[in-house]
Amino acid sequence: MAIRESGEDYLETILILQGKTGFVRSIDIANELGYSKPSISRAVGILRSDGYITVEPNGQIILTETGLAKAEQVYERHVLIRSFLMEDLGVSAENAEEDACRMEHILSEETFSKLKEFIKDLKK
Repeated sequence: MAIRESGEDYLETILILQGKTGFVRSIDIANELGYSKPSISRAVGILRSDGYITVEPNGQIILTETGLAKAEQVYERHVLIRSFLMEDLGVSAENAEEDACRMEHILSEETFSKLKEFIKDLKK
């Protein structure tokens, strides 16, 4: 099933939090994103039913293989775009972060691949 932009943001946040703390609960996502607990609860339910996450009896949220792959894909896009905007184009950190958050979802796979190739060549 295709995942929406908000779902991608949740998966990316879970990935980042897992890297920081190793243990992610709904409250951690709510605190990180500034969303209400009911909003997080609804999103977690959707991500679980779509097979992107599992929720342990102790409340720990774990990315499935599919969820991890999607989260890593989104995060890679975010990091590369943010870095390119800041380091190569001179965009402020704040604007680069905000723009990367939007751009990571809308670029086609072809465009992202070409951008990645371009940046790699630029760094040589």
